[in-house]
Amino acid sequence: MTMQYMLMIHEDESVYAEPDGEAILADTLAKHMALAEALVAAGVPFSGERLKAASTATTIRWDHGSHQIHDGAFAESHEELGGFYIITVDDLDQALEWAKRIPVPGKGSVEVRPIWPMGAEG
Repeated sequence: MTMQYMLMIHEDESVYAEPDGEAILADTLAKHMALAEALVAAGVPFSGERLKAASTATTIRWDHGSHQIHDGAFAESHEELGGFYIITVDDLDQALEWAKRIPVPGKGSVEVRPIWPMGAEG
């Protein structure tokens, strides 16, 4: 039985503002395209998107039923969510192997989390 996993790419956006940031971005995008080609070649169903900078985000925070809207991402970290893949594989081990291939320039992480389909029990 296959399962879907979300591979969330957390990266330090400041690396793209460095003097060679344009080259880093071009190299990273080329590596993502190569990863997409590898997923297709392996027959792994997937989707994914890159996200605009965290400074373009709006965050809604809830506190016991009331909410507040904040400009920007609301994280106490130097890493922002930069994009994601959703893949369908047999198990967590396969998801982790694909996650290791995601290019993350500078410092960052890839969070791998199983998708919990609506209507499915825990």
